Amino acid sequence: MNNPLATGSRTKAAAVAAALATLVTAGCGGSEQGTMSASAIPSDRRNEPPTATASVAPRPPVAELAAPVPIAIETARPACASTPVRPLRTRSVALAAIVRTRASAYASPGGRVLARFARLNVNGVPTVFGVLGRADCAVRWLRVQLPTRPNGVLGWIRARDVELVRVRTRIEVDLSARRVTLYRAGRKLIGATAAIGAADTPTPTGSYYVNQRLLAPDPSGPFGPAAIGISAFSPVLQDWLQGGPIAIHGTNRPDLLGGAVSHGCVRVRNDVLVRMFRLASAGTPVVIRA
Repeated sequence: MNNPLATGSRTKAAAVAAALATLVTAGCGGSEQGTMSASAIPSDRRNEPPTATASVAPRPPVAELAAPVPIAIETARPACASTPVRPLRTRSVALAAIVRTRASAYASPGGRVLARFARLNVNGVPTVFGVLGRADCAVRWLRVQLPTRPNGVLGWIRARDVELVRVRTRIEVDLSARRVTLYRAGRKLIGATAAIGAADTPTPTGSYYVNQRLLAPDPSGPFGPAAIGISAFSPVLQDWLQGGPIAIHGTNRPDLLGGAVSHGCVRVRNDVLVRMFRLASAGTPVVIRA
């Protein structure tokens, strides 16, 4: 069954298909078999989900990005070595940094290069960083979370290389309680039972963010209607394509929810996934606790 929300070129669809196939085999599939394909989610459309039926899972609508936050670039600023970092994230408001054309991440402002990023990632979706803070130096720098191994890597990027988008959602995963909670502007909107990683392929704990959102062509498959990719990787399955990425997604085995059964991904009911997908735009902070 083709997903009517999936758009884009064949090349892009093939790239994202590889990403979701990786999630099946590396981070999410568990005992479920098969590969999946999907297309990058456009950021300029909004669709309401159809009513769920017993045979077809509801398809999530596309979350619209907020208007970019202007960044004033000034030149008369002190050296970064003596400039404090201004925090830019709270429990109710965060910022996502979307790469304009290309961006390099540094270990310190102007220091060693950690990684280089293009406007689109390997799956053909916009490259996004989770913003933690800002340093107002001769060049304004942003302290960001990076979607790379090892988990939890932080870096510095030039503010002029990105657009900032305000994000008011936050996701928390409680592994011991097997619960996923989504907040918007500090208010709880969704709370649901989840399946988590098995003992030998655990779901990694830590602070992450939503870095890509992928639609599934078959909403009745092992991912349900879509996958919300986060900037975490499996701590065990390091030899898989793209490093064993972790996601929050739907399921065709709701009877397994509440168990520790996956290869590391977090599964929720398909109707819950639709609601989360609608609310959680790229850049949404994700905190996973033991």
